[in-house]
Formats: sequence, structure tokens, C-alpha cells
Amino acid sequence: MLTTLLRDSRALAALAVPLVLTQLAQVALTTTDTIMMGFLGTTELAAGGLAIVIFNQLRTMGVGLVTSVGNQIAAAAARAEQQTGKDQDQSATDTAVSGEGSSSAHEEVRAIVRASLAVATLAGVVGAVLMVLIGQALSWLGQEAAVVDLTRTMLYALAPGLLPCLWFQAIRQFTVGMRRPQALLQITIASVAVNAGLNWVLVHGAFGLPQLGLTGIAIATSSVYLLAFVALYASAKKDKELAPLLSLDIAKADPAVVKPLIGLGVPIAATYGSEAGFFSLTALMAGSFGADALAAHTAVNQLVYIVFQVAVGLSHAASINVSRELALGRHDDARRIKNTALACAAAVMAVVGVLYVTIPGLVLAPFLDSSTDQALTIATHLLIVTAFLQFFDCAQNIGVGLLRGLDDTKSGFRITLIGYWAVGLPASWLLAYALGLNTLGIWLGLLTGLATTAALLLRRYTRSLRQNQTTPALPTPV
Repeated sequence: MLTTLLRDSRALAALAVPLVLTQLAQVALTTTDTIMMGFLGTTELAAGGLAIVIFNQLRTMGVGLVTSVGNQIAAAAARAEQQTGKDQDQSATDTAVSGEGSSSAHEEVRAIVRASLAVATLAGVVGAVLMVLIGQALSWLGQEAAVVDLTRTMLYALAPGLLPCLWFQAIRQFTVGMRRPQALLQITIASVAVNAGLNWVLVHGAFGLPQLGLTGIAIATSSVYLLAFVALYASAKKDKELAPLLSLDIAKADPAVVKPLIGLGVPIAATYGSEAGFFSLTALMAGSFGADALAAHTAVNQLVYIVFQVAVGLSHAASINVSRELALGRHDDARRIKNTALACAAAVMAVVGVLYVTIPGLVLAPFLDSSTDQALTIATHLLIVTAFLQFFDCAQNIGVGLLRGLDDTKSGFRITLIGYWAVGLPASWLLAYALGLNTLGIWLGLLTGLATTAALLLRRYTRSLRQNQTTPALPTPV
């Protein structure tokens, strides 16, 4: 059994590790922008932070709309491989999608790619318009005039970047679904360096360019999204396995393919939005206990966010592999993927948890000054809760991914609503206010909500997989 677990772990890691590193690099991208804003001043940081929050909310929901593309591509590619094996009298499970007999399956992949880019285009245009409208409405929301003016200008400069950002995500899902995500990491790391350079040039007006300040950061970010999309597209076109399947002709997108993608994507986008809203409300709750409590909450939440990228990578990898195994009719392998992903997550979270408990001061040093004794004390207590909370946070994200592998995105949305809003938020309020545990109570409530969500999602996956097994599988190649 241990040998099987190690073999499955290596197979999962081959896809998950590039995705985890890509996620961490994307965190570095936004961190660079935040640091540059801080150099400009407090007002600029406040305005830029507000603009980034608005942009990220719309970007995250747009990404949700195309997240299921990877699963659809993985299933279609598996069917193409199986068809190739039948036509050529050989197994093609781990080889390229090729062969005349699989042309119809190839066209299925191309149709999904065109549809995903059409959905990304629609989401990018709508999101950009919303950013402009939100910018116009900021003055009605009680913000300071100086902050409003800067935020509005930055939103206008960020809006054009949303479209290539979502195009990049669509191509990303294509490469991940085809299990060839290696270029993603290289391009994302390069984006961090390019973004830092462009920030410096445009903010300070180097090389004879005008000094744009905060607006320069937004223009740099939009430019980097465009360059990243072009680089990923060029990389895919150079890949002999991906190039024949990559089609940018969104005018030929089939409505019959677009519609189910939107049907799968809307619940994912709603789930992402719901989760973001849940954590935003807990931040407001923490702020009610004072600046030290909010500072501690923010620091620990940032640590959780960084570690959460491991869960995101494992979730995507597990989701893609489930779609693939089910397309090949291998339900036992799909069942093992759940156990493998959870075991890998538990191993990483255990190591991180030990660091939280044994050296909390060192872990918190990048976020909290040692002079803020009260905030540091609160954060240290929160880290003890977080050492356990992150197991459930990771498990619930993997659970959402596993269900997505079954093309079941609605159940994931419904369950997260229950776990976050019906259990987690009331528990946080009860423990923090009614029982007087303050910020510690908020995080204990978060733990309760995430644990409930994880248990419900994983139980749903097990039941759905059992029901799916009763469906006739595709014949095995001979």
C-alpha cells in the first residue's frame, strides 16, 4: 500500500508542483505591486490597495468561469488517447494525442479551447466595464476624495488588463488539462521580474518616460498580463502536442460548447466570491476588537493565504486527474486520487504547523514589528489555531477540486455556502462576542466552518463517485 501511495504521490506531484510554484509566483506578483505602492505614501497605498481589491474580486470570479476548462480538456484528451489506442492497436495513455482515427476527439479539444476563450473574452469585457462603473461610484461610498481620485485612475488603467489576464487563464487551463504546465512556471516567474522593472520605470519616470506614480503600477500590471498571455500562447504554439489543438478563432465558438462551460463556471465563480466575502467579513469582525487585533488577524491571514497556494495546486492537479481517470473508466484510480491528495496536503501542513507552534516569532517577523507586543501575542495564539485550521482549509479546497473533476460544481457551491455562512460565520460570532474570545474566537469559528465544509465536500465526492461508477464506462483499448 505504501508503494502505491508513493507512486500515486509522484504522479500527482508531477502536475501539482508546477502549479503550486506558479501560484506562489503570482502571490509574489501582487506583493511587488503592494510594496511599490507603500513607497509612494500612505494615501497611495490606501488607494492602490482598494483598486487591487476591486480588480482581484472581478478577476477571481472571471477565473472561476474558465476553471472547469482544464477538466473538460483532460477528459476530451483522455478520450482522444483512448480512440488513438483503438485505431492504432496500442495503449496511448501516457503519450501524445495524435492519429487520424482520433480527429473527432481532437476537434472536441479545439472546440473547448475556442469556447473557453469566448467565455474569457465576455468575462473580461464585462469585468472591465464594471471596474469603470465602480470607479465612478466610489465617491458615493464615503471614501476620502484624494483616495477616490487615485483609486478611480488606477481602476481605469487596470481595466484593460483584465481581458488578457483571463485569456491567459483560459490557455493555462488548456495546458494543465493536457498535463503540460511546465511553461506556466517559467512565464510567471519572468512576469514577476518584468513587473518589478516596469513598475520602477513607470512610477519614477526612468529613461525619459513621464513619472506616472500609482497609475504607472496599474499600467505595468496590465502590460504584464498582456505579455504573459502572448508568451504562454507562443509557448503552446511551439509545443508539437499542443499547437494542433490550440485555436484562437473565438468567432467559431460553438454555443453548444460555450453554454455548458458557463453552466459549470458560474457556480465556481460564485464559490470563489462567497469565500472571499466570508474572509472579508471576518476581517471586519477582527477590526472591531481594535488595531492590534486587526493587525494580528491580517498577518496570520496572509500566512494562511501563502500556504493555501499549496492547496490550490494540489486541488487543480487532483481535479484534472479525476476527470482523466473517469473518462477512461478507471473509478478505483479516481478514488485513490482523493486519498493521495489529502495525504500530500497533510504532510505539507504538518511541517508548516510545526513551524507555527515552535518558532512563531520568526514566522511572524516579516509581518509584525516586535515592538507591537499586543498584536504579536494575539497573532501567536492565532497561529496555534491555524496549525490545525490549515488542514481543513486545504482539505475543503481539494474537495471542491475533486467534485469539479466529476463536473459537479453546483454541489461544491451549495456545500461551501453551508460551511462558510451557516456554520462558520455564526460560530465565529458566537465564540468571539457571546463567549468573549475576541479574535481567537473568530479563528476558532473559521476552523469550525472549514472543517464542516471539508467533511461535507469529501463525503459528497465519495457518494458521487460511487453513483458515477454505475454509469457504463468507455471500453478499454485493445
